[in-house]
Amino acid sequence: MASLAALLLGDGRLPVGAYTYSAGLEPAVAAGLTRDDVPALLMARLRTTAVTEAAAAVLALRAAGEDRPDYGPVQRALAARTPVAPQRTASAALGRGVHRLARRLAPAHPAVTALSALDGRPLRPVALGALAAVLPATEEELAHAVVYDELQTIASAALKLLPGDPLDSVAWILAAEPEAARAAGTALAVRSPGLLPARTAPLTEQWALDHARRERRLFLA
Repeated sequence: MASLAALLLGDGRLPVGAYTYSAGLEPAVAAGLTRDDVPALLMARLRTTAVTEAAAAVLALRAAGEDRPDYGPVQRALAARTPVAPQRTASAALGRGVHRLARRLAPAHPAVTALSALDGRPLRPVALGALAAVLPATEEELAHAVVYDELQTIASAALKLLPGDPLDSVAWILAAEPEAARAAGTALAVRSPGLLPARTAPLTEQWALDHARRERRLFLA
């Protein structure tokens, strides 16, 4: 069963509301990004937000393994590194779905009850760390799952926003594998919330602010 945990974490059909999220692709398309630009966007996300979120998820998993789990330090560190309000709101909305699943699977698990003790809703990477503790999944499996989720979220959203050959999405993800492996490795090397990488992408942050003001949109972010 342990081997299924990593597959579940990386499955875009996991019922946690991820279908509402494009990982920044919809705002990018509204700003003029084309289908040919998707591979470059994947690379940019892998070198910035994917590293930060994967590292935060791993730190949350480590916190979940303590006698008295406390996600406060990693939650605050991640919030500080997510300076744009719409992105924090989206992360909290997705975190709620992950938290709901964790409560359904193991409501009395210390890693789950500690999420409810947070001041505010858990951000998605923090909730993923708690869910990984419940399944259970290893740090390596979690880091790779978070990085892969970034790739497949964008690739899946492209099918709706930038129609074309669906097989392209497979090629995009496979081509990104070396950078994805580096992102996961960087995330696993982070030892404390204070050392969480602040790898933001200013242009995508501006796109997120513009996207939040639009009335017509398919995705939360």
